[in-house]
Amino acid sequence: MTVNGRVAPLVGAVAHATALDWLRGLGLTGAKEGCAEGECGACAVLVATAGPEGTAVWTPVNACLLPAHALAGQEVVTSEGLGSPDDLHPVQQQLAAAGGSQCGYCTPGFACAMAAEFYRPDRAAGTAGAEHGANGFDLHAIGGNLCRCTGYRPIRDAAFGLGMPRPDDPLRKRLSEPAPPAVATDVRAGDGRFVRPETLDEALQLLRDEPDALAVAGSTDWGVDVNLRAARAPLVVAIDRLPELRGVDVSGDGVEIGAAVPLSEIERTVGPQVPLLAQLLPQFASRLIRNRATLGGNLGTASPIGDAAPALLALGASLVLVSADGGEREVDLADYFTGYRTSVRRRDELIRMIRIPVPDDDAGPAANRRERPPHNALHDQSAPFGLERRGRGRLTAFHKIAKRRFDDISSVAVAFALDLDGGSVTRARIGLGGVAATPLRAYATEHALEGRPWNSATVAAASVVLQREGTPLDDHRASAAYRGRMLGTALPALFAAWAEDVEATA
Repeated sequence: MTVNGRVAPLVGAVAHATALDWLRGLGLTGAKEGCAEGECGACAVLVATAGPEGTAVWTPVNACLLPAHALAGQEVVTSEGLGSPDDLHPVQQQLAAAGGSQCGYCTPGFACAMAAEFYRPDRAAGTAGAEHGANGFDLHAIGGNLCRCTGYRPIRDAAFGLGMPRPDDPLRKRLSEPAPPAVATDVRAGDGRFVRPETLDEALQLLRDEPDALAVAGSTDWGVDVNLRAARAPLVVAIDRLPELRGVDVSGDGVEIGAAVPLSEIERTVGPQVPLLAQLLPQFASRLIRNRATLGGNLGTASPIGDAAPALLALGASLVLVSADGGEREVDLADYFTGYRTSVRRRDELIRMIRIPVPDDDAGPAANRRERPPHNALHDQSAPFGLERRGRGRLTAFHKIAKRRFDDISSVAVAFALDLDGGSVTRARIGLGGVAATPLRAYATEHALEGRPWNSATVAAASVVLQREGTPLDDHRASAAYRGRMLGTALPALFAAWAEDVEATA
């Protein structure tokens, strides 16, 4: 591994060592542990990852969740590698000038996340807004960093005051070359074994032959268990860099997304083609998490509050499961979950890809869809298909109830995909999260909508049905009664947003 331009062998690191602990052991103490679960960003560092056409990009990640051995052969830059007290990096200089350092505990993480945005290849000057600076800086780049002193205004001022990297900036010049490839790894230590196989076949053989093997992709879930629950696995199999799990294919038949493609990449490549995903992904944790998290991992945990499942259920997605002995099998996502954190996936199987079919009656190319603010989850992003003009098309929306607008876990999640023709609902798919032991399809509500006119009377009747879907529980995030009430408000809110959009575009 290369850290701040110097070779730093991973000698002596135990199998379950986190990148944060290992870096701090080298004396690089800028990155700190704040929450140990990827919510505060105090541990953020930069990793060189693959960019377009043989280039690289600096990607910020949570070092507290990342296994140290996952970085074998990779390039890492910590806050110490950005600049020095005598030669500050432009980001560090702006933070100091704007008074954005506050107590300083979380500042190194902010500096690394801001530096990634500073070097973003397509950042360009534009119109300033509440969340974007005139310099093209997107504040969502630091949405996964929390300031314990609540000093966000000077941090924002520092971000919006950044210029562009100088042509001779060493970190900028580094991006013109490819990122390092994945390195096959097999480490044995007293606390277990960490293996990065070269091929999918090798990974599947390990899962078949080693009953205690655990497949890990982005480690945004497993890393929390390691940190907060002292979880250890006899064998961790890293599958995040396997080429067979990293493909994205958009065709006339639909979209195929590799199980180990990071959510940030899906946001860039698939989001413009699938409006419902474009609404979901900006609300999925933070960019620091999305840079590592995967759909395969999110669905593999079978969590009832994972945000991806409701949207994919509404889209009619299926999963391709693969094993060493059984070949491949395809499972409808609606049939995948069997209970709390359980599924039909066998211990020796991996999710290879997620398939999203094209609607039966596609109303037009994605290029014709008007862009909308990603945080407004109830607006119809496919209205330009002609809902108000031809009376047909697909209406999609993702409705997330959480205590914070961004970077929070859902109390309730509702995803809609409604096909309209002639003013009636011809088909409805509704995915729900947080209201049962598993994500689920709202079949009764779908039945209450299909074949009926898309009007306020139908919506009111179907909302009563939707409010009774699932078996919500009381917990620290919300009561069962509150969850049911939120289900009941989702359809009226969707209809109101749709009606407002139709009126505005009439």
